[in-house]
Amino acid sequence: MAIIDYFERKLDDKHRLTIPTELRVSFQEGVVVTRGFGKYLHMYPKNVWDKKVEPKLDGDILDEHVADLNVRFRMGKVETKLDGKQGRVTLEQHLLDYAGITRDVVAVNVGGYYRLMAPDQAS
Repeated sequence: MAIIDYFERKLDDKHRLTIPTELRVSFQEGVVVTRGFGKYLHMYPKNVWDKKVEPKLDGDILDEHVADLNVRFRMGKVETKLDGKQGRVTLEQHLLDYAGITRDVVAVNVGGYYRLMAPDQAS
């Protein structure tokens, strides 16, 4: 499996992001898109979300930090699949609005998942 640290794409008219061919196997089980820590999105392969993120969100019920993480990552969270041969994932409007993404998307590998952001946020 190839590792691509960075890619740029334009969303199509239906807000679909085309995943590079070399990365599609990573997302074959599904895609989870959430708000990020800042004004950007996180895009996780489903297996990374299930194995690495969910256990961190399943902490002490009275831990305020864990509660804050749950709010951040579950609010607007979308689970989806790539659309077959085209390898596209639809980014919902509320997530695009949150990240200030209109058409152009910059994606950066940040260790198991991708940060999706508008070009002006990438600098």
